[in-house]
Amino acid sequence: MTEHFPSKIGLSQQFDCSYLPNRKEQLLVILDHECYSAERFEALLSLGFRRSGDQIYRPHCPMCNACQSVRVLAQEYTPSKSQKRKYKKIQNDFTIQVSFDEKPNYYPLYEKYISERHQDGTMYPPNRLQYESFLFCRWMPISFIELWHGDKLVAIAVTDTMPDALSAIYTFFDPEYEHMSLGTVMIMAQINLAKSENKQYVYLGYQIDECKKMRYKKQFLPAQQFKEDVWTNI
Repeated sequence: MTEHFPSKIGLSQQFDCSYLPNRKEQLLVILDHECYSAERFEALLSLGFRRSGDQIYRPHCPMCNACQSVRVLAQEYTPSKSQKRKYKKIQNDFTIQVSFDEKPNYYPLYEKYISERHQDGTMYPPNRLQYESFLFCRWMPISFIELWHGDKLVAIAVTDTMPDALSAIYTFFDPEYEHMSLGTVMIMAQINLAKSENKQYVYLGYQIDECKKMRYKKQFLPAQQFKEDVWTNI
């Protein structure tokens, strides 16, 4: 598909940035309904856009360009020694499954995760409406990568599925398993899924070097960063 910038785009109001203090955030929002399909969204991902709920957006901040989209070259990915150690911890007593439908135990896990780990964030306090409007989408297939410890669900990676790519939307996990580095483990699970399905990319969202919580995405290599409207190798 030929990549082209959509003709119908809105510009949000400015509001306080969720990641960097004393900064204002503003978004480009896709208004063209023809763009709301897995195939068209995949082309928009390659232009630095992302999805939240049913909405496709891209940062367009007046005085800042800190948010840089990152994608892993899935077929070439090689885990670092540290990543290998983290993944090895789950290989005996944990199992990974992929579901295409939400299950009743997802929301309680999400609620526990937000309540215990993100009390200082914009998603606290969690509620069911916020959870659904943030994670789910009516116009594209979603995969739920599940991590189980015996019969206990301990992590979910919500993942968009497109013809040639996966896009990591959000991962939440049981805070009791924080010592297992489940954020890293679930990204590796998404990359492994992309490899097995012969997909080229795993989009990880926006890297923000100035925000400690958002620096981790360059650790999965080889990868590319969308900077000044060009994908460059990291």
